[in-house]
Parts: sequence; structure tokens; C-alpha cells
Amino acid sequence: MTTHITTKEYRRRLAAAEAAAKAQGVDALLFTPGADLMYLCGYEAVPLERLTCLMITPEGPAAIIVPELEVLAAEASPVAALGIQIVPWSETASPYRTLAKRLKKANKVAVAPQMWASHVFALQEQLRVARFRSDDIVADLRMRKSKVEIAALVEAGEAIDRVHAQVPALLRPGRTEREVGADIAALILSEGHATVDFVIVASGPNGASPHHEVSERVIEEGDPVVVDIGGTMPSGYCSDCTRTYAVGHPPAEFREAYAVLKAAQRAAVDHVRPGVTCESVDAAARDVMAAAGLGSAFMHRTGHGIGMSTHEEPYIVAGNTTVVEPGFAFSIEPGFYLPGKFGARIEDIVVATDSGAVSCNNQSHDLVVVDL
Repeated sequence: MTTHITTKEYRRRLAAAEAAAKAQGVDALLFTPGADLMYLCGYEAVPLERLTCLMITPEGPAAIIVPELEVLAAEASPVAALGIQIVPWSETASPYRTLAKRLKKANKVAVAPQMWASHVFALQEQLRVARFRSDDIVADLRMRKSKVEIAALVEAGEAIDRVHAQVPALLRPGRTEREVGADIAALILSEGHATVDFVIVASGPNGASPHHEVSERVIEEGDPVVVDIGGTMPSGYCSDCTRTYAVGHPPAEFREAYAVLKAAQRAAVDHVRPGVTCESVDAAARDVMAAAGLGSAFMHRTGHGIGMSTHEEPYIVAGNTTVVEPGFAFSIEPGFYLPGKFGARIEDIVVATDSGAVSCNNQSHDLVVVDL
């Protein structure tokens, strides 16, 4: 069953954003096309030089400034059912002036972190008295997943698990990473995703580069292969899962390091519960790797939040003292990377519960050795 975000859920999100803005003394929240806009009103607008901007104020109601040629697209989205006023602007008009007239009394304005600088500068020119800041209100709301969001993430996890279950059949000596990656991309779509967001197939020494993607390298017997894949579901929620495979029998050094990696990933998952900090989850994995002499080979954070973006708050990294709460959803993905040799990563998306964590990904963590 496909998860669907209801009008009631969007209304809850808009009301929560309004309330948080009022509590923080923010006079206006502004969102251009991107995940924040999708989260608040379900409108998947195209990011263009022409301004589309949702405006939320503590007084309400919300309004969205759209180019005249985008009005029908806005009306076809959940925007109309939410009672958000659609304010069109013509091709020769200034949308920034239109927006500024509605915000002439605003002193504190928070803008989406991903808003184009050109839009921010143009708005600042019109609202010279107002103080601008990057919005963190919606990021905070998005970090705490509702039941419907958790259901959407579970659905996404199940879909990407079905893809990983078919990966061993694709891995054969003589095939290139690019050929395998194309097959995986097709599977991501056939297993229910609306889009393919990324495909990493990193064989042999390429596995030492965490974001290698694909190349013309031919897979060889004995190669470890890191496969990190993800996409966006029709619900707008993302999948992201990594498993490491071996084509034939990999070196003993790799097997030994992989056993440590598996223990580190398990330690971090077991550590997750309300009240612990994000950095302590990172430490739970990192301490295991360091004790085995692999600390320097684990070069990246342990995880990232996920929802309507593949990467969002909270980040599971040293220095992040955010306390984990029920409903937080994030990856746990330690890895090791040895240049010139190989690399490996194990990644699951987990959701914090009242007492621990549940995983959205349930494919085995064992090293899958493809028999030749």
C-alpha cells in the first residue's frame, strides 16, 4: 500500500510552523521550491530564476507567490485544498516587490536554507529594515517524524531492500560498474520508487572512495563491491541503504576488517534510544573501529537524518549534542576505506522509538559472497 500524505497532515505542519514562528518572534517564514516547500504543502515546484515563494506568518493565512505561468500547476497541487492564497505575478512585474508589500511590517524574516542567493539578495533589497536569517524552524519540525512519515520511510526501506536482494545476481567478473549501476537503477524504479537519486557501485580499490558512484572499471574475481543506493518514493520520502558484496573470495584482511565493521554498526544501532545524544551514537560505532585499529579508515560521520531529503537533520557526528527523541529517523553507516586496496560500508535507516530503534532496512549485514 502506497503511503499518502493527507491534507490534514499538511494542515498540521503549516499550523506547527506558524506557532513556532510566533513563539520565536519571527514575522515571516519564506520557502522557495525544495524539500521544505514539499513538506509544508506538497507542491513540487520547479526551482527557477522566476520566484515561487510560500509565505507563512504568525497571523496567517499562508500565501504563495507564483509566476503567472505556474498558477495552474500550483492549483493542481495540495495548495488549493489547504486554503493557501495563490498570488500570481506577471512576466514584467517584480515578485520581490509583490512579496515585500505583504511583509512591509516584518522585522525578522527567516528564509529556507536552500533559497537561491539571487532571491535572498533581491528580497533584502526590498526589505531593507528587516533582519534575515536562515530558517531552522521547519528543519526542527522535519526532524520529528509523524506516524505517517515513519510509515513512508518503512515503505521506502522495504522497496530498496528488494533491490539489494537482487544485486548479487548482477555482480559478475567482466561486467563494468556502470553496467551494474544501470541495472540497479532500473530495479529501483521497478520496485516502486518514483525517481533514482543515486547509485554507487564501487569495486575493488574504488571502494576506498566513499562517494565513487560508477566507472568503466571491470569487476574482477575477489573484488569487494560497495553498493550504496537510494531513491524517492511517490510519497516524497527517500530510501538510502548500503551493503557490501564480494565477487568470489576477498582477501583475509578484508574479511577481518568487515567483521569489525559489522560489530561497529550493530553497536551504534543498539545505542540508539531517547535521551542519548547524536554524537554518542557516532562514538558507539567509532570506538569499535578505533579499538581495532581502523579509526583513521572511518573518515566520515556515522549518519544523517532522512525524510523528504536524503540528507537532513539530525546529523550523527561528533559535536552534535542534539538529544535523540522518538520519531528521529537517520542512517547508521560506518565504513572503512583503505586507498589502493578496498573499502566497505553497512548502512541502515533507523527510527528512534520510546525504548530503542527499529530499522527500515532488513537485508542481512553479513558479507554476501557471490559464488562463481
